[in-house]
Amino acid sequence: MQRKIIQTDKAPAAIGPYSQGTVLGDLVFTAGQIPLDPESGKLLKGGITEQARRAIENLGAVLNEAGSGLDGVLRLDVYMADLSQFSAVNEFLGGVFPENPPSRVTVEVAGLPMGAQIEIAAIAAIKK
Repeated sequence: MQRKIIQTDKAPAAIGPYSQGTVLGDLVFTAGQIPLDPESGKLLKGGITEQARRAIENLGAVLNEAGSGLDGVLRLDVYMADLSQFSAVNEFLGGVFPENPPSRVTVEVAGLPMGAQIEIAAIAAIKK
């Protein structure tokens, strides 16, 4: 099976040797998205909810470019610098995925790129 690399200027450019997303068959695998502004490349300031919103917007842009979308997410991987803020992120994600939410992994990590508070990656189905 041939894989396809996803690249969009509607999400931040990769800050390392990786692709924003990769499609294989009917699935898209995204890189982790941190709350970077796609135009300036700067980290969004603000609390965990604002940072989660920007990360989800970036994730959605990559998924849309791949022919999927947030409604196609099968699994969401959430990395947080401070798990004590889990309830705020959980509430925010409940609004993003109000029905039939994807499976999810949430872990606390020692640090994230550029000092972000959150990073989100996904596996999603391509729309038919």
